[in-house]
Amino acid sequence: MTRMHAAFITGHGGNDVVLLGDRTKPVRKAGEVMVRMRAGGLNRVDLYMRDSGAGITHSLPQTLGLDGVGTIEDADDNETRLKKGQRVVLHPALGCGRCAFCLRGEHVLCLTSKYLGEHVDGTLSEFVCLPAENAFPAPEVLDDIEAAALSVAPLTAWRMVFTKAAVKPWETVLIFGVGGAVSLSALQFVKMIGARAIVTSRDDAKLGRAMALGADATINGVREDIARRALALTDGRGVDVVIENVGEAVWPHAMKSLVRGGRIVLCGATSGDAPSADLRRLFIRQLQVMGSTHGTFEEFRQLLAVTGQGGFRPVIDSRYAFGEIHAALDRLDASAQFGKIGIDMPR
Repeated sequence: MTRMHAAFITGHGGNDVVLLGDRTKPVRKAGEVMVRMRAGGLNRVDLYMRDSGAGITHSLPQTLGLDGVGTIEDADDNETRLKKGQRVVLHPALGCGRCAFCLRGEHVLCLTSKYLGEHVDGTLSEFVCLPAENAFPAPEVLDDIEAAALSVAPLTAWRMVFTKAAVKPWETVLIFGVGGAVSLSALQFVKMIGARAIVTSRDDAKLGRAMALGADATINGVREDIARRALALTDGRGVDVVIENVGEAVWPHAMKSLVRGGRIVLCGATSGDAPSADLRRLFIRQLQVMGSTHGTFEEFRQLLAVTGQGGFRPVIDSRYAFGEIHAALDRLDASAQFGKIGIDMPR
């Protein structure tokens, strides 16, 4: 039985359950491609899987990782879209292809959706097998870690900004937690279409870097009342859209920052998932609250096209060797990053 290197969890806890070692090399099925991985990256869900994985059906040991770029190692003889040796970026959401959501192109809503690195073995390994439709030609303008970074955070932000919120160039958008890769991508997309972006962070250095990326105004959540400052920055009107993934700790500020009829799009709840709903404000001001997770194949194609034309480049915080996975996880756990934490896979 052929073995391969992988970063995997053997239980739940801290870095002591994250091992670097040999696992069984996957066997490619018909309709799948085998990808020799070149780079990956970390997401908050990697910490969640390490810490508890509660509520996510999985079995141990399990390989970590959702982000990934690599080269096609093997494919069906009749595969015409992808060629052996071609560099591809992976879309980690696996749909059934048959339910009503999959048939209308929304496989991220699939009734039996599974994600690499969550429900099944992930991308932080030498080889990954997945359906051919989940592998997309990688933009030539990006290096391996930059291309791998497209798999989750920018795609999540793309769906939030363009599909869910449908941000217009004349609108103002409030983006929480600008150090994270999703929030940074949202900032870049908002500025790409000429809309106004206000960003929050508890770290002045991150706010300064966000300004350099085009943010129009910043709010330090430690020193300033976020909602009051957002209203002041909009002459008392409020923002049109809030992009949010922090959850409970900032939810009251998010609600109070919105103009009447405004929209909140959220994709996470890192500080807790049980905020005050503030229902009176919600219906009296006719606010819209939209949940969002990841993105579809079509949204990924749109993101890749814009990236390939030079319209977007993910912000990379740091690059770690495969053997430094514990240090990379520690940096993410400390929320010290500004952008994506990348992982170079062993060659």
